[in-house]
Amino acid sequence: MGSVVCKFGGSSVADADQIKKIGSIIRSDTNRRFIVVSAPGKRHKDDQKITDLLYLCHELAAQGLDISEPFHIVRERYLEIACGLKNSLDMQALLKKVEQRIISGASMDYVASRGEHLCALLLADYLGAAFIDAAEVIKFLNNSRVDDITYTLLKERLGEEGLYVIPGFYGSTEKNEIRTFSRGGSDITGAIVAKAVSAKVYENWTDVSGFLMSDPRIVSNPKPMREVTYREIRELAYMGANVFHEEAIFPVHGLNIPINIRNTNSPDDPGTMIVDKRDTGGGIVVGIVGKTNFSLIFIEKLLMNRELGFGRRLFEILESHGISFEHAPSGIDTMSVIVRDDQLKGKKRVLIEDLKKILNADRVEIENGFALITTVGEGMAYRPGIAARLFTALAEVNVNIRIIDQGSSEINIIVGVEAKDYERALNAIYQAFC
Repeated sequence: MGSVVCKFGGSSVADADQIKKIGSIIRSDTNRRFIVVSAPGKRHKDDQKITDLLYLCHELAAQGLDISEPFHIVRERYLEIACGLKNSLDMQALLKKVEQRIISGASMDYVASRGEHLCALLLADYLGAAFIDAAEVIKFLNNSRVDDITYTLLKERLGEEGLYVIPGFYGSTEKNEIRTFSRGGSDITGAIVAKAVSAKVYENWTDVSGFLMSDPRIVSNPKPMREVTYREIRELAYMGANVFHEEAIFPVHGLNIPINIRNTNSPDDPGTMIVDKRDTGGGIVVGIVGKTNFSLIFIEKLLMNRELGFGRRLFEILESHGISFEHAPSGIDTMSVIVRDDQLKGKKRVLIEDLKKILNADRVEIENGFALITTVGEGMAYRPGIAARLFTALAEVNVNIRIIDQGSSEINIIVGVEAKDYERALNAIYQAFC
């Protein structure tokens, strides 16, 4: 049948009851043999994540301040989980060791990684599984990329039989110093393990039953995505679909290992399957998502298209001001650059001056208050009528389109509207395709 790698997020290990659900999920399928865990997350809205508390402990220790208050919360959380699981580990001793390392000046990466480390120890004890320290098998190069030796080390440690638990989020350098991924990086650990064992599927367990086609805070009861491609999920992640760490796609993509987003609290739900290719017969559009707080830099200059190096000089000016851009739709004598509002803070006046002077532009303007909405689906560029449906939907609700950008990937259409029209526009596009 092939092995299954399961990664359980912070909400899935938030307390003993949640971890017991993990036990039921693992026992329900003997192919689920490799388990990666995050640090305990929030139990309720006003709760604190363990990783956030550990970052606070490190910050206080670095300033020579007392860490006892936040670490007390960390200690009580783990002791409560251990008690609920009737754990055999000496958690008091393990926690004391971590506390002493923090006080003595341990690195931020080491401190942050202890959330996953301790959680994996607890889960391995509860399941009767072998614990594999990620620091021993996940190796980083000096440029923070994962060393290929990681896959050899994992294959050597992960046997043909039995259960294995690996903490997510961290590994170690050539000098055996702890190094973490970016936040949410346990998803990447799970994908690395899936690649190492050539898994049949990589299950990513969280607190939602997969992805939704749009933002439920804006669109009422959006439909679930049952299947989505790697490329589509990358486009959606850019606009804020944040259930899954987008970098976790790369390890499994080459082997075409599907990723199944599942709900620990509703384990019978099929969730969303992320695959290499999908059948678009059931609907070409998989998601409509967006973000606000964008600005438009507009440059006009007669015969711009004949001026060699104009675009290069424009982007060099932006780079000199520390400004990265999102999109750059252009015309014959005009060019627009879309940037996030926060990129322009305190820079607008001098940026306009530089653009006018260096580019000798006829007109330079910066407009704020835009929202971008992206409609994503494989093969959209080759399906007649997609753009017409989208633009008609916006016209019918009296939304003016200020920006149009169809990606070169041919799987998305991005429109820019005024921020005041954002929610109305998102709903209109969703209704047109769903």
